[in-house]
Amino acid sequence: MEKILILSLLLFSTLVGNIKSDSYSLTIKTNGLENSEGTIIFALYNKDGSISDQKFKKYYRKENVSIIDKKAEVTFNNLPQSLYAVTILHDENENEKMNKKFMLPLPAEGVGFSNYDDFGLSNRPNFKKASFNINRDTNIVVKANYK
Repeated sequence: MEKILILSLLLFSTLVGNIKSDSYSLTIKTNGLENSEGTIIFALYNKDGSISDQKFKKYYRKENVSIIDKKAEVTFNNLPQSLYAVTILHDENENEKMNKKFMLPLPAEGVGFSNYDDFGLSNRPNFKKASFNINRDTNIVVKANYK
């Protein structure tokens, strides 16, 4: 009886170890920030039309992370396979919103989007262009742009 129990446990653990995971992790890094003041807001989106989300109301998941030596990093775990896009904000004054320069539509703090090295009026961020498929554990770097 003991042998059957041990064999059953071994078989079960082998089967469980071979089951494919349906969730993944996404690690997002940013570096080269202008300073280490404030925090970085990492916002993850999973729906078309959700970015640019200047007041952070349409995100799927969001984390505020401390900056160390002008760098920050976050990992979102347990993500189902899907399309995602990322927005980052160097929230220097920690008010959790994208501040604008006086009388201009440009951000006053560092902002970045996945798949964008730069953006502007002729290259506005949108979910379709910023999105990428997650079907395995993934690492990306998002550049903060200071206008």
